[in-house]
Amino acid sequence: MESLYHQTNLSLQEIHRNLGMVERAISATDAQKLESEVQTQIDHVISNCERLDILVMKEPPTRRANAKMRVSQLKYDCQHLQSSLRQLQHKRYVKEQEESEREALLSRTFTTNDAASAQASVMIDPALQHHSRLTDSNRHMDDLLAHGGSILTNLRDQRATLKGAHRRLLDLANTLGLSNTVMRLIENRTSQDKTIMVLLMLACVVFMYLVWRYFT
Repeated sequence: MESLYHQTNLSLQEIHRNLGMVERAISATDAQKLESEVQTQIDHVISNCERLDILVMKEPPTRRANAKMRVSQLKYDCQHLQSSLRQLQHKRYVKEQEESEREALLSRTFTTNDAASAQASVMIDPALQHHSRLTDSNRHMDDLLAHGGSILTNLRDQRATLKGAHRRLLDLANTLGLSNTVMRLIENRTSQDKTIMVLLMLACVVFMYLVWRYFT
């Protein structure tokens, strides 16, 4: 464990030096190459820390706490270096973005007001058409939702009617002294009616979804 610990510690020191080289890199190509090398080293350190976690559990109890603390310090240093690398990468990206925007601005050819107005008109027309389509789609969806709401209301009313009929049939069956077999048949029919109602509701929802997808 000691040899792996010292090797990992030396790797962290080397990563710290390489980060300084990344920060001083002149060209973006050199910076990217150094960043890739540093990331590879960090990944290697992370792998070593995982191995050290396993080796710590094999240490004697008297040395285990100290070894675990040393490995935790390595992990903290590695996370700090990873964060520093990401900050340098972000700084380089922002710098490259600013340079690209500056070059685009310097190479931009300005047009007359008439040409700009014509270009703006060309850009606005598709936007208006898109807005009109969205408005139509929203109106169709409102109609579908209203229709679906009325269907659900009708289904609830039918369910209440079926429950009332079921109660009346039970009362009538008790009065007539129907057998248990007939009662079970009636209950099975009620369950089938419920299943049909649920299937119809699901079909209605799928139909509304397909219509919505078609208009949007």
